[in-house]
Amino acid sequence: MANQKNNQQDLNLSIASEVATGVYSNLVVISHNPTEIIFDFAQILPGVQGATVRQRVIMNPVHAKRTLAALAENIKKYEQQFGEIEEPQVLPQGDTIPYDILGKA
Repeated sequence: MANQKNNQQDLNLSIASEVATGVYSNLVVISHNPTEIIFDFAQILPGVQGATVRQRVIMNPVHAKRTLAALAENIKKYEQQFGEIEEPQVLPQGDTIPYDILGKA
């Protein structure tokens, strides 16, 4: 595992200018089949019915699990530096967050 981590640090990424600005997402819908996990990153706007998918990312299950571990590690580092991320109980437009979405059902 340490060898893999060293290889990632040596990775030289190039990014196209049209990709470098990124896309904003305040919702992700995750689905799967036996060979893939699909992430639809979407944006919900206040007063607008529905959501618009801004980007779709498709991963194999092994890579998705590694991404989950990397995200957990980075959130831990973020909270160590900036403090705990608190989940709001009410969305800005006034809708409550269903507890089952937060994993608290």
